[in-house]
Amino acid sequence: MTGVLRNMFGSVLALIGALASVWSAFRPWYNGRTGTDIRLQDVFQGITTHGASELTSLLLPMCVAALLTVVGVLLRSRLLVALAGVLVLVFTILWMVRQAQASGDLTAGGPGLGSGAALATGGGLLLLLAALSMSGRSLRRSRHRRGGRRGHEGAPYPPEPYGDTHYSGPAHGASTERYGDDIPEVYGEPPRRPSPEEPGGDGIGGPGRPPTSGGPPWRDPGEGGGGREP
Repeated sequence: MTGVLRNMFGSVLALIGALASVWSAFRPWYNGRTGTDIRLQDVFQGITTHGASELTSLLLPMCVAALLTVVGVLLRSRLLVALAGVLVLVFTILWMVRQAQASGDLTAGGPGLGSGAALATGGGLLLLLAALSMSGRSLRRSRHRRGGRRGHEGAPYPPEPYGDTHYSGPAHGASTERYGDDIPEVYGEPPRRPSPEEPGGDGIGGPGRPPTSGGPPWRDPGEGGGGREP
């Protein structure tokens, strides 16, 4: 039986046991006396003929057990369901002991034990059976939620340093030259073309170009010559 089916089956048994325990307080326990008429202090001090209100009778521990059962079913807690069953059985057994001391013996039916005591006993046993039937919460899932992501060795991954990183400069011995520092400037003002009168200029263009040697001087075509002299 899978864990889901076990939890469903155990939850149904637990709710039935809690309902039987609460309903037992309205049924006769002994000699026609209902559980709502039996005082809680009589369970510890001895049975008397004094009546009780609903909040000070056996109805109170049965309601507390029912509340524990509901919380245990919602949380899938076997411990809470088992605790509810133990609470019901403890008060039922203590009452039987006190009633046997007061009347001398316990007999079922007629003037003896009624259906209320039987329902309380059966409800407590059902709660214990429900706690044994439930699989409880998955330990793997609860550990995963508490531990978060984990690596192959079971250790959690270190937190990622978002927002804390900063550039601290190049490593020791690394070059500090930036990419593109050796690329010449492409854009900008082009170099000025020197005139023939400027030193180092021959009228053709090009900054700092020395005059041509070994031939006649250059004449500007606009001055009537054009080209070199023959």
